[in-house]
Amino acid sequence: MIEKIIVLEDIDPVIFYGVNNANLQLIKALYPKLRIVARGNVIKVLGDEEEMCAFEENILKIEKYCAEYNALKEDVIIDIVRGGSPRTEKAGNAIVYNVTGKPVIPRSENQQKLVEAFRTHDMVFATGPAGSGKTYTAIALAVRALKNKEIKKIILSRPAVEAGEKLGFLPGDMKEKIDPYLQPLYDALQDMIPPAKLQEYMDLNIIQIAPLAFMRGRTLNDAVVILDEAQNTTPAQIKMFLTRMGMNTKMIVTGDMTQIDLPASQKSGLVQSMHILKGVKGIAFITLNQKDIVRHKLVTRIVEAYDKFEKEQKEASAPKDVPTTEHTEP
Repeated sequence: MIEKIIVLEDIDPVIFYGVNNANLQLIKALYPKLRIVARGNVIKVLGDEEEMCAFEENILKIEKYCAEYNALKEDVIIDIVRGGSPRTEKAGNAIVYNVTGKPVIPRSENQQKLVEAFRTHDMVFATGPAGSGKTYTAIALAVRALKNKEIKKIILSRPAVEAGEKLGFLPGDMKEKIDPYLQPLYDALQDMIPPAKLQEYMDLNIIQIAPLAFMRGRTLNDAVVILDEAQNTTPAQIKMFLTRMGMNTKMIVTGDMTQIDLPASQKSGLVQSMHILKGVKGIAFITLNQKDIVRHKLVTRIVEAYDKFEKEQKEASAPKDVPTTEHTEP
């Protein structure tokens, strides 16, 4: 008789053990000769060495499946223990699987271009209107890289530009004042990573979410770094951000040129940087549009209506050509 301790590193124990520990009870039933005790992400096993080896091999396969799909059903456990391949509804172009086990896939041609650009380039600029999936797709790519152990951390940042509210008037300390600006990034992460695992990642600084000002002076290695809402950066801020790039790091910069909240006298750093960096090897530029919007169908109509209004405003304010009259001799 030997004792073995197995630590499950990549999963949320709540998903792994199942509702009311149903998955754990099934695993125990499939290995009646072993004494299995589980607490948190640690499994202690006592029993025959040969049986133990088979158990450990299969439990790691189950862990890998659970980590990839964020889901675990009893029929999957049975398939793995019996030496078969678990039945899955795996989508061929899935980036990751969300917390309900559904695939996160590119839902438009330009979103697919963003996925391909991330694969072939170290820096990607993705611009487009609200709801076009640029931020969500970028975070999905970062989560996949972390799960595949291609990187050691994810760093998400946004400029804390005041869109109608002043930070000083918001309640709480600096973190509480800034968190509302970063909430869309939290929302996307919570959709893709189980709560307990996400909290662990954040406690260990494996996933970091911070305002852009906190990036100064850092060198970011072994990471996927995402700058969201980059249209609200100044030229100095975005230059500072882009030059934080270290070894084995990829950067994704997202923004919406129609939602610049900077003062009218201030130039957008995103607009300037895209002009300066155009043609630089290793940088890709992806433009999304109204056809890529994956929110409620009304969002597409709203964006189109505003585009039409702004176009009419520009045409109305454009100087009119004054016709000249020809003078002829009497």
